[in-house]
Amino acid sequence: MPQTETETALTLAARVEERTAGPGRVLVLPTPVQSVVALRGSFLAHPDFAAGDELVQALTVGLLDKGTRRRDRFAVAELLENRGAELAFVSEGLRVGFHGRALREDLPLVLELLAEQLRDPLLDAGEFEKARVQYRASLQRAMENTRSQASAALSRRLYRPAHPNFTPSIEESLDRLDRLTLADVRAYHERHFGADDLVLALAGDVDAGEAAPWLEDAFGGWAAHGAEAAFDADAAPQTPGRAEVPMPGKRNVDVHLGHALEVRRQDDDYLPLYLACHILGGNFSGRLMSRVRDELGLTYGIYAVLDGVTTEHSGHWHLGVTLSHERVDEGLAATLAEVRRFVEDGPTPAEVDDARTNLVGSFKVGLATTGGLAATLHLNAVRRFPTRYLDDYPAEIGAQTQEDVHGAARRHFHPERLHTALAGTLEA
Repeated sequence: MPQTETETALTLAARVEERTAGPGRVLVLPTPVQSVVALRGSFLAHPDFAAGDELVQALTVGLLDKGTRRRDRFAVAELLENRGAELAFVSEGLRVGFHGRALREDLPLVLELLAEQLRDPLLDAGEFEKARVQYRASLQRAMENTRSQASAALSRRLYRPAHPNFTPSIEESLDRLDRLTLADVRAYHERHFGADDLVLALAGDVDAGEAAPWLEDAFGGWAAHGAEAAFDADAAPQTPGRAEVPMPGKRNVDVHLGHALEVRRQDDDYLPLYLACHILGGNFSGRLMSRVRDELGLTYGIYAVLDGVTTEHSGHWHLGVTLSHERVDEGLAATLAEVRRFVEDGPTPAEVDDARTNLVGSFKVGLATTGGLAATLHLNAVRRFPTRYLDDYPAEIGAQTQEDVHGAARRHFHPERLHTALAGTLEA
């Protein structure tokens, strides 16, 4: 019986071929899936966050599928639809990303279109105005979302505007949006779109020998833009305190707590800390959910995550809880009490066992499709981890002990340093 992709997940590194193709790196993972290839890729754009480039980048990316100088949006859509292919683009902080799928026989043409959209988009005035209207509507929806408002307020306590994890106020973003012009978008594309750290992962019915020439044909000659990095790599937290975003009329209050972390994704303490956070509030069996929701009945939702931690910049420990405005103080006190108990006493052996099983299982499930494989390959390459890490990761998770997890929590989780941000109806 042939092995499935999940069954062979622990031998990924031996099956991955990495090559230089044109101006970028390509990682290819052949799979037993017939005729279909999934792709995932990105390049470094280096937006200047303090100057508001994240907004400009988002609008620029939103126009990439609206036509090129060779094909209008209808020709692009027809090319993809007639072949059952997909391409999409996303703004990912420091990077511009793309993903899609195609039949093996159509992959050269889809890669040609991808390169054309990235290198020579139309950036039409009418489409720009439509995109701006849509972005304004999304900002206005976020203005009415208590969770979004609390999360953004917390970020402004922990980071300066130049950090990728900083979120400006919606009012500031709307003002920037109103002042943004098509000329700004075209200038951003000229300065920040190029083959800087271009990475492309392919998974499916394909091999590196045939894919490399296709990528060379599509992306050959695409130069690096050369824009320098312009972001803060470290947090700059204020003195721990409280931020409030009054939103009268809301039934619930979202409370977000957090403090900056010094851990990066490549650091030894990351995995045990990731496990600690998962045990505390990573799913419905987490400590916070069991205590604050199930036992005390104070919330419908509570969680804990390591937020915005990458190999390139710092992030923060982030806890979120939704409470009725009548029980904010009670819910906040119960949450903090459970957090302090966890940091002081640590997890039980059974909790560590369950967390290891859950995280390894989730990782393997993510490798069960060609899209998941391509995404995992790409992320690993962007982090500049060796390909063998794809095989090592489950074992490294499984090797974490109760002492490892508790030690990391004690070193990096400091309840007394938590900032608090609240959004909703704040007065009874």
